[in-house]
Amino acid sequence: MSQLLIVGTVAFDAIETPFGKSDKILGGAATFIGLAASQFDINSAIVSIVGGDFPKEYLSLLERRNIDTTGIEIVEDGKTFFWHGRYHNDMNSRDTLVTELNVLADFNPIVPASHKNSEIVVLGNLHPQVQISVLEQMETKPKMAILDTMNFWMDNTPEDLNRVIGMVNAITINDAEARQLTGEYSLLVAARKIQQMGPEYVVIKKGEHGALLFHEDEIFYAPALPLEEVFDPTGAGDTFAGGFAGYLACTRDIEFNNIKNAVIYGSALASFSVEKFGTQRMLDLKPQELRERLEQFKQLTQFEIELT
Repeated sequence: MSQLLIVGTVAFDAIETPFGKSDKILGGAATFIGLAASQFDINSAIVSIVGGDFPKEYLSLLERRNIDTTGIEIVEDGKTFFWHGRYHNDMNSRDTLVTELNVLADFNPIVPASHKNSEIVVLGNLHPQVQISVLEQMETKPKMAILDTMNFWMDNTPEDLNRVIGMVNAITINDAEARQLTGEYSLLVAARKIQQMGPEYVVIKKGEHGALLFHEDEIFYAPALPLEEVFDPTGAGDTFAGGFAGYLACTRDIEFNNIKNAVIYGSALASFSVEKFGTQRMLDLKPQELRERLEQFKQLTQFEIELT
């Protein structure tokens, strides 16, 4: 049994930013989530699909990180999902130049029997029916099911999306998506509405402005660490989710105070992810670097004040 089950894309990305561009490189939501979670001492597994063009060395790379790849279906005569994007100068907006679904178009996730009792499940950004299928295959209810989604599913499959939102413990979305999902401008009101849909925990990501965690009447804010430069923001949100879930899987504690720590770990790992193209920074990251950055987060938010 894996402590963490990840469902999402394993893919090729081609990226253009003001700082340079890459050819086809390893990408995909599940890849970023898995590599971020691998910074913790846990066993995880990925359920995904790739084509025969997907290098075996990439699968070996994941395996070396204690990520079980037996749930990654290989369609030998198919091609792997491919995304090509170009970021604008502000690095917050981008244009999608190419999207090739390829084998992802017919993805029917099969959760290996050995992972149907995983304690934590992360549902990467996929069709809500795919996400529902995974939850329905679990033999025991996960202690924490974490959902990621986007505005495309809000526009095109709202009923399916509402159903899967009602099946999870936590959801991570950005501020624009939270407003679209609820029709509320205030993120506080939006979070309450989302909680009423099912999730106990709502994480609203605000990019370079940090993240908000909501649980019942409690709110926690995690700032984003100011960085000298952002090289490639691709996968930052998925890296956040991987750090968040990996920390929870490692500590096996899903109480609010520990989930606050998970948000900080997710934010810290995401701050590394943007420093190089694609997954490279997660592959190079050393434990000491993570400890030092966590200390920076602590110093950024710690203060003493006398209230009179």
